[in-house]
Amino acid sequence: MRRARMDEEAGSAGERRLGGLTRALSGGLRYARRAALDLVYPPFCIACRGAVTEGGALCPSCWTHVRFIERPYCERLGTPFAQDLGPGLISPEAMASPPVYNRARAVARFEDGPARQMVHRLKYSDRMELARPMGLWMARAGAELLADAHLLISVPLHRRRMWSRKFNQAAALANAVSALSGVPSGPQLLRRVKDTASQISMSRAQRIENVQGAFKVLDEDRIWLDGRNVILVDDVLTSGATANAAARALFRGGAARVDVLVFARVVTGT
Repeated sequence: MRRARMDEEAGSAGERRLGGLTRALSGGLRYARRAALDLVYPPFCIACRGAVTEGGALCPSCWTHVRFIERPYCERLGTPFAQDLGPGLISPEAMASPPVYNRARAVARFEDGPARQMVHRLKYSDRMELARPMGLWMARAGAELLADAHLLISVPLHRRRMWSRKFNQAAALANAVSALSGVPSGPQLLRRVKDTASQISMSRAQRIENVQGAFKVLDEDRIWLDGRNVILVDDVLTSGATANAAARALFRGGAARVDVLVFARVVTGT
């Protein structure tokens, strides 16, 4: 019996050693595979395409030039404050002109530099591989919104623009945030029923008029929104006209709460 027990213990020890050796070999193979890939496809900065260290998304230079938005910031608009005056503060802009949506959060300021480059490359250069790292930052910036959210909804393109562009960058970001957070992404629940003009050179008043009545939730889709906490996902938040118009349509469709999560937002005055 003692011999049988010794054999069993030896067998167990052998299995543990074999398991450890297998894991070590597996890890070594993964490292070797990664090293081989790095030789053929060296890691590069997703903003400037310069060299980065292993596991990095941005090179040190681009990282220092991204103006990340962190607390303290307005609880409604997510715009940063120059100094910390305590939790739960609302900016004068939010008090004077409250947004239709409940809260907005963004990763960084949208200005010249890496943040703008990433947005433009995803949007205009079909750089779909940028969606995942951008979505990772968005999931972190919007953690408090995602904590009790039921659904992610991307700002839709009109079918004509979708036909010409072939993909929706907001949907790509929503899918990335969904994969990282576990909050499901609901495509096609919000429709863009008006083919709006480009808003790049428009004033705030013109933007509001441009997107008035642009979005709609179909009656058959209301069941998916009724009483749900929704996060509206887009790449950039500028004047807020599009976000307000989309949020208004979602509330009419039955949403209980509508928050906004974007990669970058325009910040003025600070």
